[in-house]
Amino acid sequence: MFERMISFLKDLPAAGSKASCEDDPRVAAAALMYHVMDADGDRQDVEWERVKQLLSQSYGISGAELDRLVKAGEQADNEAIDLYAFTSVLKRSLDDQARKDFIGMMWEIVYADGELHEMEDNTIWRIAELIGVESRDRVEAKRKAAQKAQRQIGPEADE
Repeated sequence: MFERMISFLKDLPAAGSKASCEDDPRVAAAALMYHVMDADGDRQDVEWERVKQLLSQSYGISGAELDRLVKAGEQADNEAIDLYAFTSVLKRSLDDQARKDFIGMMWEIVYADGELHEMEDNTIWRIAELIGVESRDRVEAKRKAAQKAQRQIGPEADE
């Protein structure tokens, strides 16, 4: 489902390259993922692991390079005044389908812990609006992520 976005993201300049962190789509994506993970004020290890997994898959990185990107995203989010600095970078860098796929990834982070908090929902709504993803696409991505999460945690919940 995310192959197109992953292909596009792998072609972007690497974190720490000549591009400043402010204009680096990878750092912007990491910062937004971190922001969504932290939106409910209850950071779960499973959400943190999902963020790292999505970044690793999206950019084909691991180890120290992944650690640097995660740290840069966390720092950028902690220093940010608003979401616009990150969303404007992604809106310029990603095509329409890649932006929809990114919102799908954000929902995967939210549902990683099996719960949806209203602040997470609101944060993704704001990000989707800022990067130009229409409501119906945001809601469809939410539905898909919720179904996927239910399949993944469903059998464990019955035991």
